[in-house]
Amino acid sequence: MNCKIPVSVLVLVHTIDLQVLLLERADRPGFWQSVTGSQDAGESLAETARRELAEETGIMLGPDELADWKLQNQYEIYPHWRSRYAPGVTHNTEHVYAVTLPMIRDVVLAPREHLAWEWLPWREAADRVFSWSNAEAIRQLPQRVAVRNQ
Repeated sequence: MNCKIPVSVLVLVHTIDLQVLLLERADRPGFWQSVTGSQDAGESLAETARRELAEETGIMLGPDELADWKLQNQYEIYPHWRSRYAPGVTHNTEHVYAVTLPMIRDVVLAPREHLAWEWLPWREAADRVFSWSNAEAIRQLPQRVAVRNQ
């Protein structure tokens, strides 16, 4: 079995007016999240973010369309997901990215990974996600978008 690398990306997909795309996990119905995924060997973090975005939503990006927030979160891997990692690995480092789309659009889900998708206003999205780091990133959206637009 190939073990996952304990380095991942969180990609917030949002519109200019701060509607946030959320995906419902197939392996945990009721668990909503932004695009996430583990880094593959030899990949840069930006490559991981673009790959995961394409795999999970069908959205293809050029290199300049992805904003690296230069934000890292370290968290304990849920026990029910630890078997995906090498023995003894208990923590993951997550790197946060964002993508701004001009408007809400349909996405194409990877059916083995997600059951449904939904666009929500940022406050509702922050309340819906199960991950504290995902919720905190969504809560930072208004400030980060305002700074980027100055």
